Amino acid sequence: MRPLHIFLAICVMAAWGINFVIIKVGLDSFPPILLSALRFALAGLPIVFIWKTPPAPLKWIVAIALSLAIFKFNLLFIGMNLGAGAGLSSLVLQTQAFFTVIFAFFLLDEKPGIRQLLGMGFAFGGLGLIVSERMQEYGAIGGLLFVITAAVCWALANLAMKQAASKNPLHLMIWVSAISAPFLFAISYWLEGGDVMVQALSNINAMGAFSVFYLAFVATLAGFGVWAFLLRTYPAAYVAPFSLLVPIFGMSSAALLLGEEISTLTILAAMLILTGLALNTLKLDFLKRSKTPC
Repeated sequence: MRPLHIFLAICVMAAWGINFVIIKVGLDSFPPILLSALRFALAGLPIVFIWKTPPAPLKWIVAIALSLAIFKFNLLFIGMNLGAGAGLSSLVLQTQAFFTVIFAFFLLDEKPGIRQLLGMGFAFGGLGLIVSERMQEYGAIGGLLFVITAAVCWALANLAMKQAASKNPLHLMIWVSAISAPFLFAISYWLEGGDVMVQALSNINAMGAFSVFYLAFVATLAGFGVWAFLLRTYPAAYVAPFSLLVPIFGMSSAALLLGEEISTLTILAAMLILTGLALNTLKLDFLKRSKTPC
């Protein structure tokens, strides 16, 4: 990869990692579902320029909107609002890669390889450590369970994206955002209340506004735009490993900017999950036995 493109990939991973800190900041100004609605409303604005050319069959766009925008992000925001830390959420959410493997096996008859199974064992072992620590420390793991369920929904969205087979992921995200926003506003009105929505919007401050713009334009449109460009320019095997940086940026930025503590057990869990992700993502040719005769 060209140095400039490596730099762009790292910038996107940093933006997506810091995104979890921005979510925490946004939740200080908005209830979780309204924050999600505002994010996708802004991210869906470019639909006015591309509405005549759906990037995939409408049924798959709707499926992605339901699993990703309406369920995954709402569950993530609610989980973080209930107390799941920004850094921990950035790590736990990456287990979506392994839920994707599980669902692909049952729904698409895709059999996982040895490395995927081994990676899954490492990752779920790390997840088990995190759950056990939260049960010991807080006596309740409600927020964490919401984040884990968000990872499950993200895995379902991955399968829907695969079936959609869109050649333009950025346009796909714009369509998903535009379709999701009205439903999210309705859900926010129903569950969070019209009075709460009006109060949050009328008392919006600079940090609240910044969080919404960051989530919509930096994390969603700019992030997916650059990511789509890289995936079109290089083989996925070169680009995908950069995603391992997301929890690293997420946990370090949460510690630096929010003062979140990282326990020894959490570090061990992170090492297990990142090892599992590496096995699932990286192309480890040195693990293959040489076929050259002696």
